Amino acid sequence: MTGNDFMAWVLRSPLHGILSGGMALITITGRKTGKKYTTPIGYYREGDSLWILTSRDRTWWKNLQGGAQVELLLKRQPVTAQAEPDLDEKSVEARMYEYLRHVPQAAKPMGIRIENGQATPEDISRTAKDRLFVRIKVN
Repeated sequence: MTGNDFMAWVLRSPLHGILSGGMALITITGRKTGKKYTTPIGYYREGDSLWILTSRDRTWWKNLQGGAQVELLLKRQPVTAQAEPDLDEKSVEARMYEYLRHVPQAAKPMGIRIENGQATPEDISRTAKDRLFVRIKVN
C-alpha cells in the first residue's frame, strides 16, 4: 500500500475526520483517455473555492487546463466542482502568502524561511517557479 493509497483509505473511512479538515480526494477524467484518476489532495478553503498547491512536475493537474469538472470526496461527502489551474508565476507567488497563512507548517518542507512572522519574498519567488495552484469552485 502506497502513501496515497493509505490516505485515500483514511479519507473514505469513518476515521476521515483526522484528515478531512485539509485533505480530500479528487477524481479527474483524462482528457485523452477518458480514464478516471483519483488522488488525495491538500487544500485550504477561501469562500466557495478550494485552493490546492501542487508541483508543476506532477501530471494530474494537466487534465484541468482550460477548466474541467471534477469530483471530490470532501469530508466524506461526494461533491461535483469546477477546477482550473493557475500557472502564472506572479499569481502563484501572491497566493503562496495566503496558503502559508492557512498552512504554516508547509513553509519548512518547501524551504521557505519565516522572518518576523512573514515568508521571505526570495523564498516565495523561488518556490513559485516549481509550483502552481488549482482553484476548485464548489457547486
